[in-house]
Amino acid sequence: MLQRDIVIIGAGAAGLFAGIWCGRTLGAQPRRVVCLDGAKKLGAKILVAGGGRCNVTHHIVDEQQYAGSSRNAIKKVLRRFDVDQTIAFFRERGVELKREETGKLFPTTDDGRTILDAILGSTRHAKAAIVHPWRVASVCRDGDGFIITRDTPAALAGEAGFVGIDTDDEVAAVSELRAARVILATGGKSLPRTGSDGLGHEIAKALGHTITSRVFPSLVPLTIDPTHWLTKLSGLTLNSTVEVRTQAGKKLRSFTNSTLITHFGLSGPSILDISRYFTDAYLDDATTQLVLNWLPNHTPQSLDALLIDASRGSTNKLTTKRWLTEAGLPERLAEVLCIQAALIPGSLVRELTRDQRRTLVDLTAQLRVPITGDRGYTYAEVTAGGVPLAEVDVATMQSRVCPNLYLCGEVLDVDGRIGGFNFQWAWASGYVAGISSGATAHNA
Repeated sequence: MLQRDIVIIGAGAAGLFAGIWCGRTLGAQPRRVVCLDGAKKLGAKILVAGGGRCNVTHHIVDEQQYAGSSRNAIKKVLRRFDVDQTIAFFRERGVELKREETGKLFPTTDDGRTILDAILGSTRHAKAAIVHPWRVASVCRDGDGFIITRDTPAALAGEAGFVGIDTDDEVAAVSELRAARVILATGGKSLPRTGSDGLGHEIAKALGHTITSRVFPSLVPLTIDPTHWLTKLSGLTLNSTVEVRTQAGKKLRSFTNSTLITHFGLSGPSILDISRYFTDAYLDDATTQLVLNWLPNHTPQSLDALLIDASRGSTNKLTTKRWLTEAGLPERLAEVLCIQAALIPGSLVRELTRDQRRTLVDLTAQLRVPITGDRGYTYAEVTAGGVPLAEVDVATMQSRVCPNLYLCGEVLDVDGRIGGFNFQWAWASGYVAGISSGATAHNA
């Protein structure tokens, strides 16, 4: 049976990066490392990330921006390949990154293809072959190694390979392959059309690993009833604070960022960031609430005080709608908030009753949004849950339960905020898995 030293299952960001560092560690010896992927076209997630511009990383990355497994374990991996090393890696390939006001780093070309080409070029130079479409059906132990079985006939081998990238025609032609070491870099379940459909979880379980009891979409838009009044404001974007609260009012998590109102519910950076925390809390307690403050510089108390102050004076002609727009709200939102408070938008602030004033303040500074769900893995940028880091030696990314198996990327129980954090996890974990497996293969 055909054998390779290291077989990487999944040629996404983490898998390709692992392949690069495997190859470099082995001294660029051809046909020792091969990346398998079921996709006809590689790098779909890289090409769609950041609106097609590919948000490579963030200016400041630390373990506090991640959820899932132990943050201390996440920290140990992140510090092995940090932001400066990421910048240096791409510069080595002729790609300069620019920092935007948000702290996000993008290629100066504003084109994700630049990033994908740089990674594929590095893979070529490292002599790590890429064979695709070669979708894995199963991985089984075979002594100290593994038997990898393909789920598509070898007759499709003519489709395999990627223009300009070293491929391995022998691997492309077979339906089974033996590997001394396997790196599992399949991703989770997010954006299944790109190939991340949960297969990695099944492979991990077959090799002795567990998967967290909860696996759900993260960085995903949230839905509300389509008849809710918010949907009438579809297309409106503004900075706001979103919070996850218990029914008793305890704040569990909060983010302040741009919020987009859509025909199906809520999206934008603030919502994507809060989504995993809302879902996780909701699974514990169905009374969990999402609370939205349209004026993040104010609390309900400070806003109420301002409204009381604005109501003074018997000749004051300030309307409620005008007061809301002067406070910073878009006119469309101000008008709808007045209507929801059972007020005529042209009603005078000085004529508001105490109950009307408090209702308006609640709608503006602590609106409880009745979330009905989310848009699912099809629209999720990452998966929450996966293989716990406790089952991996984070110094090498080698499995603690299955020798010679390494794991990296989204298949693990690590998910970060929007803004390049998940790519940085892919670079860091892929790097550690790549150099560690490469070192063991070199010494074998």
